[in-house]
Amino acid sequence: MEALAAKLGANLQTDSAAWMALFRDTVQLKEFKVDANTLPCLFIPDTYEVFWTVEPIVVLRKMKKNYRRFWTDARLLKAREAGLSPYEVVTLASIVEQETANEAEKPMVAGMYINRLRQGMKLQADPTVKFALRRFDLRRILHEHLAVESPYNTYHVEGLPPGPICLPSKSSVESVLNYARHPYIYMCAKEDFSGTHNFAATYADHLANARRYAAALDNRGIK
Repeated sequence: MEALAAKLGANLQTDSAAWMALFRDTVQLKEFKVDANTLPCLFIPDTYEVFWTVEPIVVLRKMKKNYRRFWTDARLLKAREAGLSPYEVVTLASIVEQETANEAEKPMVAGMYINRLRQGMKLQADPTVKFALRRFDLRRILHEHLAVESPYNTYHVEGLPPGPICLPSKSSVESVLNYARHPYIYMCAKEDFSGTHNFAATYADHLANARRYAAALDNRGIK
C-alpha cells in the first residue's frame, strides 16, 4: 500500500502521506468493512477516471463500488465452493500473482495452495516471506529468511496471511475462482528459469525438483 500511496500522491493533488494516513485510519476504514490488512482487497485493477483534486475517501468509495460490481453472484458462488471468502480469494490471488507470471500456470498454482489449505498444511509461500521482510529484491529465500516473525510468514503461520501481499490482477483472482483440480501439494521453480514450476504430489518428488533448482541457482551464482 506504500507503493500505491506513492503512485497516487505523484499523480493526484493529495500527497502520499495523506493517502497512507487514510489507509491506516481504523475509524474511517470501518465504513468499508475492512482493516489495514484487508483494504487492498477493494482495489480491483482497472481503469478509473477521477478528478485531480479528488479526496482520498472518495476514491475508496469508488473502489468499494467497483468491488461490489466485480463480485457477481457467479463469482461469490465459486468462492464459496472453494471454501473461501472474497477477501480470502484476493489474498490467495496475490500469492499466485507473485509466484508466477505465466497466465496458463496460475490455476495450477492456485489449485496447489487450495489443496494445502484443505489438508491443513502450511502454505510455505516464498513471496509471503519477502513481504514480511520488506525485501522484494530477494532472488533466493534462505533458511535465515524463514525465521522472520510475522503473520505474513506462511512458513510459520497456518492458513492464509491476514491480507494480500500485492494488488493481484483480475486474471489471478479468476485463477483462484477457477483453480485447477489436481493432486499436487508441492511446487518448485523449474531449473530452466522459464518462470514456470514443477509440481509434485509426494515429498520425495518435490525434493528431487528442489535439488535440480538449487543446483541451477548455484551454477548461476545466485545467492
